[in-house]
Amino acid sequence: MHTVKRTRTVVATAATAALAAVALATPASAGLLSSGLASKGTGLAPVQPWLASQLGVLKAATPTTVLVHGSDLASATKAVQAVGLRKVTSFDKVGVVVATGLPAQVQAVRAQPGVTYVEGNRPIEMLLSTSNKATRGDEARNTLTGANGTALDGKGVSVAVIDSGVDPTHPFLQNADGTSAVVKNLKMVCEPLTESTCAPVDAGSLDTDLVSGGGHGMHVNGIVAGRDVTLADGTKMHGAAPGASLVSISTGAVLFIIGADAALNWVLENHNAPCGTGVSAATCPPIKVTSNSYGPTGGGAFDPNSATVKIQRELVKEGVVSVWANGNDGGDGSEDLSNPPGKDPTPGILSVASFFDQNTGTRDGTVSDFSSRGKAGDKSTYPDISAPGEDITSSCRIYLPICSTGLDPQEGGDYNTISGTSMATPHISGIVAQLFQANPAATPAQIEAALESTAYKYTDGAPYESGTNGTTSFDKGHGLVDVVAAANAVR
Repeated sequence: MHTVKRTRTVVATAATAALAAVALATPASAGLLSSGLASKGTGLAPVQPWLASQLGVLKAATPTTVLVHGSDLASATKAVQAVGLRKVTSFDKVGVVVATGLPAQVQAVRAQPGVTYVEGNRPIEMLLSTSNKATRGDEARNTLTGANGTALDGKGVSVAVIDSGVDPTHPFLQNADGTSAVVKNLKMVCEPLTESTCAPVDAGSLDTDLVSGGGHGMHVNGIVAGRDVTLADGTKMHGAAPGASLVSISTGAVLFIIGADAALNWVLENHNAPCGTGVSAATCPPIKVTSNSYGPTGGGAFDPNSATVKIQRELVKEGVVSVWANGNDGGDGSEDLSNPPGKDPTPGILSVASFFDQNTGTRDGTVSDFSSRGKAGDKSTYPDISAPGEDITSSCRIYLPICSTGLDPQEGGDYNTISGTSMATPHISGIVAQLFQANPAATPAQIEAALESTAYKYTDGAPYESGTNGTTSFDKGHGLVDVVAAANAVR
């Protein structure tokens, strides 16, 4: 993105709602509440620590929403039925059933055959707190070509942006022929308050970012794949991958994990043909990367049993990279503050720290103060790589709450400048699209190795230590992404 005067703004849209009642259990379940199924001792499936803390304070008559994991989908479904929980949806490929019911029923389902884990509907939030020169993104586009023979700009690849939504008609997302960069625009319509069930609705060309905390998704989509524009003052700007296609999946602004997981699960089931089997890949390319700028505040332990992790690991098996914001909780390395799903050690799942280029395009900038740090000495908690996330200008209409926090509105308020690891993440998501254009046959593991092994070792912050794909650090990961070097490495 173009450089601007420093107007650092760190924003966090908190999802502060607690677990709330969504539906009463069926009357037939009443007899199970005292059946003793929840006290069989060693036969109980493990429960997510966050859910355990909620079950400890919920009243007996207060329904809650859970994700019941099974050894397969049939086992999870049968278990839910056996204890009288109400099934509301399922993530079929990973054997997870979303259900609602009373705390005693939640405890009871843990004892059912084939149940492997029970997870709660944890609140999450958008992670807010460019320079294509610092990343060498402009250089890559101007000097390199993809396997399709065109400039290395992400053409032929779709990026799924799971966020608050997008306006497909925004000038920053318009192709020269008048079509939109957004080839699919979905709105996850969820049950209010707890999002116990969410179904995708095709919104077409409608603006899906008009919500109480809107603007975040619009800004992120522009960073991924904003087209070439020239502002009234003569400034030229574009996103990281101005030739890539966008699949926007709006989950709203106040999130629970089930809504975000439902969006990820949609990608898992539709990434090969996101616009339907009757639409050509030339018009609507396959999704090769998901961009995820959300998570719980304060980090948290990595949970390999969560639905999020199971879905993203299946995506990796099917050739799709997942990119995560590392969080905006700062830190000094004394504790782990990194966003949990981004800590997945599976190659092809990336977490992104925020780099500040001092608004000059320098490659020797600093780690943003707000960027979450991992715990020094525990490399499993370190971010994977850094990208520009501070003072980033992108599509962001001034009347939307998130966009109104920026201090540099331009073009009548159609663009603004804000900061956060949310802004660093779509840089990497767009760059991943460029790398898949360079080598469509690359695996997610090869994409991650290329990014990390070629990263530029800017020296601000913690010292580098030996790592899997070169040296890494608890605050900035392997260093600043270098698009030219990574594209040459992945060919």
